Amino acid sequence: MVTRIVKTPQGKKPLHPPHSADDSLLLIARQVGAAASEVALNAARMVQENMSKTAVGVIGVNGGERMSKVDRAWWRMDSPTNLMMIVGFWILKPRVDYEAVCLRVKERMLKYPRFRQRVVEDPAGATWVEDPDLDIHDHVVRERLPRVAKGREKAALQDLVGRLAVLPLDPMRPLWKMHLVENYRDEEGKPASVLIVRIHHCIADGIALIAVTMSMVDGGTEPPVRTPSAPESPEEWIAHHVVEPLAHAAVKALDAAGDGAAASLHLLREPGKGVSGSTDLAKVAYHVLSDAAALALMADDSKTRLKGKAGTAKCVAWCQPIPLDEVKAVGKALNCSVNDVLLSCVAGAIGAYLRDKGDPVEGKDIRAMIPVNLRPIKDAWKLGNHFGLAPLVLPIGIDNPVERLYEVRRRMQALKGGTQPLMAYGLLAVAGMLAKPAQDAMLNLFSKKTTAVMTNVPGPREKLTFCGATLEQSLAWVPASGDVGLGVSILSYGGGVQFGVITDSLLCPDPQAIIEQFEPEFAKLSMLTLMLPWGD
Repeated sequence: MVTRIVKTPQGKKPLHPPHSADDSLLLIARQVGAAASEVALNAARMVQENMSKTAVGVIGVNGGERMSKVDRAWWRMDSPTNLMMIVGFWILKPRVDYEAVCLRVKERMLKYPRFRQRVVEDPAGATWVEDPDLDIHDHVVRERLPRVAKGREKAALQDLVGRLAVLPLDPMRPLWKMHLVENYRDEEGKPASVLIVRIHHCIADGIALIAVTMSMVDGGTEPPVRTPSAPESPEEWIAHHVVEPLAHAAVKALDAAGDGAAASLHLLREPGKGVSGSTDLAKVAYHVLSDAAALALMADDSKTRLKGKAGTAKCVAWCQPIPLDEVKAVGKALNCSVNDVLLSCVAGAIGAYLRDKGDPVEGKDIRAMIPVNLRPIKDAWKLGNHFGLAPLVLPIGIDNPVERLYEVRRRMQALKGGTQPLMAYGLLAVAGMLAKPAQDAMLNLFSKKTTAVMTNVPGPREKLTFCGATLEQSLAWVPASGDVGLGVSILSYGGGVQFGVITDSLLCPDPQAIIEQFEPEFAKLSMLTLMLPWGD
């Protein structure tokens, strides 16, 4: 049970409690986002009523599986400035055979139904439909880099990745493509292959695609057999995708953060276990409402050369991996997490880049949206999108590396236990039910108040092999929406940590200049750590 609280001239006064746990959940759902969310939910109910009257129903055209509302939001989010593709690459040594790659992808990747299906729109939404004409050679294609001077091979590869990042996928085919570069030489001049991958975000999020990756490498495990489930009726959607996450995914997210509010949310799911008092539950409602309001009322981001009207071309850059053990040692010595250290280096690198361009950065922050997983890792193989977005404000104006590190740690701790990622997930779910212009208007909230999208993914500790070759380097970028022109990727893999940047060519035509600041920023922290007064 939860106590409803309203403001009166005398202060806050409890009114009569709802009659059931469902009423409690609905109360919190209505409170989320205050007036804006109320409008969104009303719009969702109207769409729901219209959906229930359509002839298409929940099965979809040609008997295909209905696309979830969140995935549909990603499907419709493409724009001339930002395509909703996850773009990544593997550097493999020695070189691999093209037909062997095609066979591996066909045997492993196509066992996930999404990679055999295309998207078909209809009046009620969209449907995943099997593509009977799928040819693996249409989806795994050969590429060759132009002949360049020795030492320019990496720049040529970066140019190719940048061009492919703005090349739309064929909407009449399954929404993914691989490009095998057969004539690459690494920075030591050794022959290598590069497998560039482009996957539309409506298929899956980054955590889910890790499951796909693990099934494709040598010795990879088969995906679990997915048993057919009954189609979700329109009437069930609000409960499953707006209300239920407040009592389920939020509990998991808050549990992981060790936040005491999770215990109160558990009571909403299991009211029969008793309620010691309504105060804790009222705090939960207030906590959720406060996070929703903070998400909706975020101040506009600082004005820098990295924020503005984006163009239609991309540039990419990446650095050599930094030893993960060194990052861990610095974090342990300074009583910070590995994540704190890496994010501090990102803030320092961006700040140094702007200072080198002559821009004042003292006292400035920029906001980066960070994906937050909202499902158990064991369910990642089911694909789809199940993540929220947490707004992290990076202190790019703090020059002292230790001071900046502790400020990043403080801000990260403030984010833990918050429900803002869940609020963002709910917004995407509702957006997927609205007309395209209404969806665009809703999601512009993020692009106007954000400078960057950033991912930090822990990968395997040992290097993997693929078709007999060692996977030497791996990196991927998630897409940004609207006019967001900066994407930062941090990936730990094989004992190293790799930084990668993708930028809009108008806002930042030289991302390599940002990349070259990462290692010096980490070196500063490492040097200061060595100067600490070490004892026994």
